[in-house]
Amino acid sequence: MQVLKFGGSSVAHSDAIKRICSLLENKPKGRYAIVVSALGNITDQLIQCGELASERKNIYKSILEKIEIRHLNIIRELFPITYQSHLISWIKKNINDLESLCDGIFQVEELSKRSLDKIMSFGELSSSFLIAEKLKQSGLDAICKDSRDLVITDSQFGCAQVDFITSNHHIIQFFREKTSEYIVLPGFIGSTLENETTTLGRGGSDYTAAILAAAISASLLEIWTDVSGMMTANPKIVNQAFPIKEISYEEAMELSHFGAKVIYPPTIHPAMKKHIPIQIKNTFSPIDPGTLIYTNKNTNISQPVTGISGIQNMALLTLEGSGMVGIPGYSKRLFEALSREKINVIFITQSSSEHSITTGIHETDIIKAKTVINSEFSQEIHQRRLDPLRIEKDLCIIAVVGDNMKNLHGTSGKMFSALGRNSINVRAIAQGSTEKNISAVIRKIDFKKALNTLHEAFFESPPKQINLFICGVGKVGSKLMEQIDQQQNYLLEKLKLQVRVIGLANSKKMYFNDHGINLSDWKKDLSQKGISMNIYSFMEKVWKFNLRNSLFVDNTASEEMAMTYDKFLKNGIGVITCNKIACSSDYDHYKKLKILSRHFTAPFLFETNVGASLPVISTLNDLINSGDKINKIEAVLSGSLNFIFNHFLGEKSFLEVVQEAQLKGYTEPDPRIDLSGLDVMRKILILARECGSSLELSDIHQKSFLPKTCSNSNSIEDFYQKLHRYRDYFLKIRNEAEKDKKRLRFIARYENGFASVGLEPVKQVHPFFQLEGKDNMVLYNTYRYAEQPLIIKGAGAGAEVTASGVLSDIIKATK
Repeated sequence: MQVLKFGGSSVAHSDAIKRICSLLENKPKGRYAIVVSALGNITDQLIQCGELASERKNIYKSILEKIEIRHLNIIRELFPITYQSHLISWIKKNINDLESLCDGIFQVEELSKRSLDKIMSFGELSSSFLIAEKLKQSGLDAICKDSRDLVITDSQFGCAQVDFITSNHHIIQFFREKTSEYIVLPGFIGSTLENETTTLGRGGSDYTAAILAAAISASLLEIWTDVSGMMTANPKIVNQAFPIKEISYEEAMELSHFGAKVIYPPTIHPAMKKHIPIQIKNTFSPIDPGTLIYTNKNTNISQPVTGISGIQNMALLTLEGSGMVGIPGYSKRLFEALSREKINVIFITQSSSEHSITTGIHETDIIKAKTVINSEFSQEIHQRRLDPLRIEKDLCIIAVVGDNMKNLHGTSGKMFSALGRNSINVRAIAQGSTEKNISAVIRKIDFKKALNTLHEAFFESPPKQINLFICGVGKVGSKLMEQIDQQQNYLLEKLKLQVRVIGLANSKKMYFNDHGINLSDWKKDLSQKGISMNIYSFMEKVWKFNLRNSLFVDNTASEEMAMTYDKFLKNGIGVITCNKIACSSDYDHYKKLKILSRHFTAPFLFETNVGASLPVISTLNDLINSGDKINKIEAVLSGSLNFIFNHFLGEKSFLEVVQEAQLKGYTEPDPRIDLSGLDVMRKILILARECGSSLELSDIHQKSFLPKTCSNSNSIEDFYQKLHRYRDYFLKIRNEAEKDKKRLRFIARYENGFASVGLEPVKQVHPFFQLEGKDNMVLYNTYRYAEQPLIIKGAGAGAEVTASGVLSDIIKATK
């Protein structure tokens, strides 16, 4: 004999009930006990009726009317007219009884648990009656049996405890006497020996089915619901979650205890005692294999974790003090005190020093727990042998579960490493000696990110999902978006990276899409769907998303933007930037960012600060990390200035060449920054700091080639007018260099803690002489490269190469 249970979503409406009947008709010939829940949401409405009646709110009558209409409509949709009259009479009679009960509650203004159990029983009694009648009307050998005659409980109304000895006797006797093929029973309800209606707790229909299955030694217990089995994680939170094909009883109990709501936790124990397999099936997709819960599951020895689950809205209570050390009885008193108030403890951990004990409870129990614990330990707290009770709120528990964890090393390390990489702080840890469950308490706001992070770590083969928040979509930013779009398939196939742009902003608007912005249509979305840009609002949105593997990308030249990096790093969000301001600002700020990056394991990459996409900074770091010593750095670090002086030839004026460089995107938006040498000063400062120097920008010696009046221009237009006015001055500088067969180069140097920048003529034998176009060149003279410097050369300016450097840093940050 088999037992089948159908949940509320499976009996929510007439089409769903027809589907159940069809499933049963297609079952192999045999005997079946069918346990059903109330129609979807009916139990909640019944509770509402009782509560409203106790508050003397007449609206309960209209809710009762809706409940009646819903059941009557199902009768009209399921049965021919000739079959309806006795069904309608049955429903109306029970609704009348229900209304009389609510009227009494209205009068006394009190809703006892006894009365509430009686009210709630209407849902299952009605659904089981209608389904049994539908099976009979379809020609099947079916009867309906009231579970209250079989499941005997104590009088703990609301969550009654089953008297298994008496219940088993009643169940066995009934099923011996009744030979019907289909026996339909209401779940969730039982009765006392005095015939008072009780309930088994929300989710109790599963429990009813398990009690019946164990009593009659059923060959199989099927739980039919609206999902295709137990999942590796909550699919509403983790999109990549998938059904678990096989799972042990112990694993299923652990997962269901920690929030996996597919099966009611107490259900598993009766079936496990009798070794009855439990099959979780999807009523709406019956061909799906579902999940099989039984003893001898096929174990994947390479997979330590079977599922990930969690509980939200919990609090930690910590009792600590030197008076606990070596003194027995504190734990016993603590748990007895909580038990007296019926406070469920869902998490326990204790320091090995016996100095503290921490328990996790639901947030709704905080006030009761605080009162009872302070009362129990009032003397010890008053005498300062114990500290005042410490309460931490807004927490949650995540748990990784698997029988195979005990056979494989490194599961906990992998778990905490994944959480740490995403700046998810663990407040408390618990693991049983069976090694089937590792539980961690974290902040509630990190719940979604933690589940996705752990699921990715334990279940998802590549690709790894990377979430970008990008500020700045000018020349560099636009090229970056284009390159990400072009490289999507390559990144996915070759590097196993799924790069998504979640947030995007320019100086006026910002736009977010939690599924990823359409990279081929982002300009339109930003323009039409974007909201007013504010960097602090932008950050708030990023915090709210709280996505794993998040990176902030700054393609601007904004000082305000650069001053936000510390906030991103503190939240575990890596920073990728071509904006030089942060790394060339105060040394203490630069150092702080490097420290935050290490402390919060959040990458801080700024390769494009020097040389666009050239590997200038990474090569310098590799030299230093490998033990080499930097003796001297000589560099042409401005692609724009190199372009300008390479093209300052013939009939072209200096102004015309500068304007051409700006038009091609080689200069900063404000070319005064390039020509002042400030851009190069920032770059050599960054290289000096990467060498370990604590130089400030003001320490760099600058030999400006601009006349002072040009340097003091009020606007770009004013600057250009002055360049035109001083055309003969610039022509003279060029002619003097050409006379000596030299070329003009704007050179940055760092040696012995001293840095300088300035325009110099170089001879033909110098490596800088042959630099063309917008090329940069860096010479590293080191202990190992003493005779011939290590040379890095290539395009050092332009939106396309800078964007490619930013994308390269994004890829590095994912490793």
